[in-house]
Amino acid sequence: MRHETHTSTWSTAAQATLHCLTGCAIGEVLGMVVGTALGWGNPPTTILAIVLAFAFGYSLTLRGVLGAGVGLRTALRVALAADTLSIAVMELIDNGVIALWPDAMDAHLDDSLFWGSPAVSLTVAFLVTTPVNRWMIGRGKGHALVHLRHH
Repeated sequence: MRHETHTSTWSTAAQATLHCLTGCAIGEVLGMVVGTALGWGNPPTTILAIVLAFAFGYSLTLRGVLGAGVGLRTALRVALAADTLSIAVMELIDNGVIALWPDAMDAHLDDSLFWGSPAVSLTVAFLVTTPVNRWMIGRGKGHALVHLRHH
């Protein structure tokens, strides 16, 4: 099976990952704030944060692809193909770091750990996800699909 290769630089991969990080961070933080403010336990808060991370991640890609004049059905397929693995890796690392960080899951809105642990975990997730995105772009997958629709 032949894989088509595309230009895949660290800069391109970092830009794709930063795009993913933006959606994930918005969703994660919003989910954590809502769940914590409502007094939810860790499992429902984490689930909400993950669902919102995917929703915001896909939404940011949809916005760009739709803005390039692509129809909704095609834009949805592009967003799913471009972002699913990237968001999944980012969420796995982000939530894994927070789950393993002592007391991070029990921090409250007025606690510096509540805000500091996601900053660190999302940074670690960015560092792990960037090589994944570089690999995908080099094979014509992931954000390479988005760039084809923008040009």
